[in-house]
Amino acid sequence: MSGPDDEARRVLIDAPADLLLDRLAAELDRAYGITGAELLQIDYRLSALLPFTKGDPITSPGHPAWRCFDHQQPVVADGTGYFPVSMRGERRGVLRLVPVRDDPALVGELAGIATALAHELDAVTASTDLYRTARRTRRLTLAAEIQWELLPGRSRSRPSFSLAGQLEPAYAVRGDSFDWSDDGHRLWLAVINGMGEGVAASMLTSLAVHALRNARRAGLALADQAALADQAIYAQHRGDQHVSALLIELDLASGALTVVDAGSPRMVLLRGGQITEQPLEQQFPLGMFDGTDYRPQAFQLSREDRLFVVSDGVIEATGQNVRYGESALDRFLRRTGPMSPLDAVRSLLGDLRAFVAGDLIDDAVVVCLDWLGPQP
Repeated sequence: MSGPDDEARRVLIDAPADLLLDRLAAELDRAYGITGAELLQIDYRLSALLPFTKGDPITSPGHPAWRCFDHQQPVVADGTGYFPVSMRGERRGVLRLVPVRDDPALVGELAGIATALAHELDAVTASTDLYRTARRTRRLTLAAEIQWELLPGRSRSRPSFSLAGQLEPAYAVRGDSFDWSDDGHRLWLAVINGMGEGVAASMLTSLAVHALRNARRAGLALADQAALADQAIYAQHRGDQHVSALLIELDLASGALTVVDAGSPRMVLLRGGQITEQPLEQQFPLGMFDGTDYRPQAFQLSREDRLFVVSDGVIEATGQNVRYGESALDRFLRRTGPMSPLDAVRSLLGDLRAFVAGDLIDDAVVVCLDWLGPQP
């Protein structure tokens, strides 16, 4: 026999894209006596939880909604329940429900419904602008709109790895981006920095991302993926524009890491609380010359190793005529060990914004990857 949580999931599946929350709220009222339901979406900057229908943004780190988002656990406080709206590691926000009893069975059912909501949001987002629009504290630039549409998400997790990335300045990013994919056996990651400004930079990065995806989906080896993207960009721009990129392939069973450095960002390893920069063989950026022959490098990860990939916009961020620099970066990265990858990325970029006392001027991308070891 199906329960009220199963009926709520069915309602979500059948609801029109624009009425997900309305239909869910009506079903929760009928089945559980919950009279208030609100979706709090995380904004592009990872700094505010924004109500979908009405209310003020939630920015205070001590708020129960933020505790729920940060720890990815339900929180019940003063008769109000907060439930993670997340799927496969991608955190979309928090479902706020009232009234909710602090009863483990009830909380478990409602948490499952919040996860179902995350899946339905993922399914309908391509067909409506409602949820994207409600995630913004201000208008995105056109270049930033293009960049955010390219991304595979901001976080991803499986038993063998956890991964997160973020772009800054979130509402005006131009040429920095990242991409990833996994097939259960291997994980591919690309971190990209296209030269130029505004829409021109985002269009160049878009070409690079799609060329790399095309090569990856054709089953090409990592160095050949770089070569195909190099040819695509050179054919379009004849060397006048190019893209710096770091391409990574991780064997999820063994921790064997293959890397191609094409004028890439910095790659840093956090192992046992110690930071070491990985020695990369710098090769020509994608599209700089015709027919560049790229060579892969091999590294070996240990269980629970953490990799950071950061662009030059992080190290060169300047506040009061002082660069953030590699020393400050290393000190901060050491402190991220207990954090999840998304929290580590968000904390680093928050520290950067505090350092420059506002939004970053230059693009910055940060990606954090944990290899958790082989899993059954």
